[in-house]
Amino acid sequence: MPVYEWVGRTLSGETQKGTMSADSEVSLRIALRKDGVILLKAVEKKKRVEGKYNPKAKVKVMDVVIFTRQLATMIASGLPLIQALDILANQAEDKNLKGIIREVKQKLEEGSTFAEALKDYPQCFDSLYVNLVRAGEEAGMVDTILLRLANYMEKIAKLKKKVKSALIYPTSIVVVAIGVVLVLLVFVIPVFETMFKDMGASLPAPTQFVINLSKLVKSYVFHMLGSLVLLFFGFRKYYSTERGRKRIDGLLLRLPLIGLLVLKTSVARVSRTLAALLSSGVPILESLNIVSKVAGNKIVEEAMLDAKTRITEGKSMSEPLAESGIFPPMVVQMVQVGESTGALDSMLNKVADFYEEDVDNTVSNLMTLMEPAIMVFLGVILGGLIISMYLPIFQLGQTIG
Repeated sequence: MPVYEWVGRTLSGETQKGTMSADSEVSLRIALRKDGVILLKAVEKKKRVEGKYNPKAKVKVMDVVIFTRQLATMIASGLPLIQALDILANQAEDKNLKGIIREVKQKLEEGSTFAEALKDYPQCFDSLYVNLVRAGEEAGMVDTILLRLANYMEKIAKLKKKVKSALIYPTSIVVVAIGVVLVLLVFVIPVFETMFKDMGASLPAPTQFVINLSKLVKSYVFHMLGSLVLLFFGFRKYYSTERGRKRIDGLLLRLPLIGLLVLKTSVARVSRTLAALLSSGVPILESLNIVSKVAGNKIVEEAMLDAKTRITEGKSMSEPLAESGIFPPMVVQMVQVGESTGALDSMLNKVADFYEEDVDNTVSNLMTLMEPAIMVFLGVILGGLIISMYLPIFQLGQTIG
């Protein structure tokens, strides 16, 4: 919507100036007439060109955390919100975040609330962020809410980093091992095959198996790679469906060790998010709706939505959590104590602290268990290939001896 700088005269003859957003100059004239002002001059305020940016781009979590913490500090120091946003826009390093902050500032100048302005950028400020800011505006404690948000986002980011670190190492090792095996089968084994043919000797069964495998891979390597790509995109497509996500997430929870890690991570995230919402004054039904979207697992998400439905029927929150069979007994008991004492947010924070530390310990244990398993895997695969190809040479040496 265009913004106009206008000059007008009141019915008493007094000259007034101001800035107002309107669809057109005619709409501006009508709006001012209702306020008893006759429009004399209107000039559309040109938007400053700050460089190209994508308002729908996803901004790094830590950039949003830094922005949130700095904004909280400025507001707590008595700086007006619009002025604080202007300062942060000038010093933001990410061009997309810089542009988004400027747009938010402009919407505030046009009369929008802070929460409504943030709502238009879900890739940068999710529903949790917007709802907490709205609660802060209603309670007159935006700076406190922003500080809580920054702390919450830092803890969630730290939790995600721990889980990723547990998965990146074994995945990278397996990928490298597969790459090495493909190189051996496609380029190295055929050289040995030619050499063995020249020798004219019969080959041991393991060697013959590896040579046949090499021929198969060499003939169909592109078909195999294409099949892997199709399988990957097919998996993503299936997982994007409601049914697919429910089945795969349910399977993840049943996996040994990995399932336990997924559950603990989801419980920690849900507990921390729900505690942040409730302590900020967001109603519990709305909080559960938001929490279900950040659970990270479809089974846990459905359990939270079921809890929301049961609460509307007059039941307590702990009952559906216990009946779901997903949440550990300690979580259910802590929620029950929190409901009975009226300190649910405090209890949920304690649950989150416990499971975040537990996730850290689980990740460390998994890494310890995976290292020897990966070494055995590499030894069996790569060692088996090498030994199979050298068996005929060993046999030839014994024959000559």
